[in-house]
Amino acid sequence: MSLGRRKRLLRYGISVGAVLAVSFALLLASERINQITVAMAFLLIVLSSATFFGRNPALLASFAAMLCFNYYFLPPIGELHIAEPQNLIAWAAFTVTAIMAGELSSYARRRAREAERLYDELQEAFETATHTEALKQSEKLKSALLDAVTHDLRTPLTSIKASVTTLLDSEGGQRTIELDSEGRAEFLSIINEETDRLNGFIEGMVALARVEAGSTDAGSISSVDEIIVAAVERAMPVTGAHILKVDTGDQLMVKADAGAVAEVIYNLLENAAKYSPSGSTIAINAAANSGSLTISVNDEGRGIPNDLRERVFEKFVRLGEGPASGLGLGLAIARGIVEAQGGTISVEDGEHGRGAKIVVELPAANR
Repeated sequence: MSLGRRKRLLRYGISVGAVLAVSFALLLASERINQITVAMAFLLIVLSSATFFGRNPALLASFAAMLCFNYYFLPPIGELHIAEPQNLIAWAAFTVTAIMAGELSSYARRRAREAERLYDELQEAFETATHTEALKQSEKLKSALLDAVTHDLRTPLTSIKASVTTLLDSEGGQRTIELDSEGRAEFLSIINEETDRLNGFIEGMVALARVEAGSTDAGSISSVDEIIVAAVERAMPVTGAHILKVDTGDQLMVKADAGAVAEVIYNLLENAAKYSPSGSTIAINAAANSGSLTISVNDEGRGIPNDLRERVFEKFVRLGEGPASGLGLGLAIARGIVEAQGGTISVEDGEHGRGAKIVVELPAANR
């Protein structure tokens, strides 16, 4: 016998068994109940059978209920009188209940299957759309990377190529160009600066790849003073034309990787110097909060518009154009490092309404 056939027979058996069980229970209390109570109990069995098992098992249950009702609860007790009007009415009531409840149950199950099918189709469509959107985002990222490479890497290479060509021509190339020592020094200085720019771009790409790979460590205890001093010393070549003010509080300790946090502060100092005028002040402040520690870098530049304060932390997003604007990776690297250390980074208005303030919040170390 197949599994489906056994299940159908089981449904029929349960329906009839329920009628017999209820009949036995009602017989035990026959002196305290009337025929209406008995009829309602049988109707409940028929309705339950139709709801859970469908129309046909309910019809069988209604027939069994009519027989038990007639034999055990309608006078003369112990005899079958199918032709009596009240017996026919009871049978009709049970049958109609079985048919209507069975059809309603069947309709509800069909609607449920239809809803489940629609849900599966919507889920599949959503996954397809999500995959398509992911592909689009990937293509946008590739396009942005290609634009950055072709623009920001080709520019220094062009300068280096032109300088080298000029120097070669001055040494007896196809075109004879006379250069004095000052002219040679100028072209060599261009080559040196543009090479540093290329090296900085490559370091930025490598740093971003490390952050996205989760290679930074978190959980070590580090001195905020030492972190800020290391970042300031590294940033001296780019902040030399600015006034640096540092306030690190009273021997603050942070629960984060010192090298990673120093990289964040260096990026913030580099951005502050890049987007604020020479001679302006760049302030670094550190303060302890309840369970956390805040490090902020405040410049006196043009600030960051409200609608860009989230986007500036995305890859390849830049506030300006030109050689000084870079690849737009500094703040993206900073956010990746800070989040890997269990902290947050955000943009606020600068002090006294001037410039921008980048605020980094990290877990404080328990003393």
